Amino acid sequence: MKITQHISEAKETLFSFELLPPLKGENIQQINGTVEHLLEFNPAFVDVTYHREEYLYREMTGGLLKKRTVRKRPGTVGICAAISHKYNLDTVPHIICGGFTKEETENALIDLDFVGVENVLVLRGDPIRGEGRFKGEADGHSYAIDLVNQVADMNRGKYLDPELKNSNATNFCLGVAGYPEKHFEAPNLSSDLRWLKRKVEDGAEYIITQMFFDNQAYFDFVSKCREHGIDIPIIPGLKPLTTKGQLTSLPQNFHVNMPDELVRMVENAASKEAVKEAGVAWCIQQAKELKAANVPVLHFYTMGKANPTAEIARAVF
Repeated sequence: MKITQHISEAKETLFSFELLPPLKGENIQQINGTVEHLLEFNPAFVDVTYHREEYLYREMTGGLLKKRTVRKRPGTVGICAAISHKYNLDTVPHIICGGFTKEETENALIDLDFVGVENVLVLRGDPIRGEGRFKGEADGHSYAIDLVNQVADMNRGKYLDPELKNSNATNFCLGVAGYPEKHFEAPNLSSDLRWLKRKVEDGAEYIITQMFFDNQAYFDFVSKCREHGIDIPIIPGLKPLTTKGQLTSLPQNFHVNMPDELVRMVENAASKEAVKEAGVAWCIQQAKELKAANVPVLHFYTMGKANPTAEIARAVF
């Protein structure tokens, strides 16, 4: 079922979560364990992230370095197919610009269509670790809006090969990311919203936000989206803070602000368990307020750890 259909048929706020694919060489048991731990909350859908390639350097004889490209978390298509088949859950693979040509993207979308996946979340993705600036492939996309248009073209039966005859149209429900505190590369929020509106005009059907820790940032973001004519569902993304180190790592990696009260709670926590309790309590408070405001879905970034999300869900749903 499409995400938009889940939302339109729901009588109350839905629950969903995001999964990290296992590292190369690991099996799917950790994924299955996370899903099974959260099944009791009747998830409407499960997102599966994709992580672009990284560069590793091996020292050779004589001190020279040999560069090697690796993908540490492959298998998003297979994981989506496995989860859908085993648990009868709708899955949402992340489709990213980084590391893929247009042809490779098309082939991945064809595979997803073959296995019955109906939803995708399209993202530009991050730069390669160690490189400060994002760079697309020579025959790939550099911006998420171009990826939106490729998926939208396939939904109209338009493939890369102009000579392809009798091509079947795909039927993906197309999601994009939203940034309540603006994308860190955007000059300001108004500019960010103009590009978000372009994505909606070009085919995006729902938005999932970056994590935030102040609900007012989400409410203001939704209000400004509506002012800009963006009228599709906007799903809030939540992440429970679980370690003191995340006070600095999350703002650094995801460019989000931490409210003063949350920072004080975590800094004053006397143990690791107390830090986790403070972070979970804060996220429960966030989730309850958002649910009371009738948001369409509460979407949780699990980061591979199901227990904090389960604790929050039990308190909210």
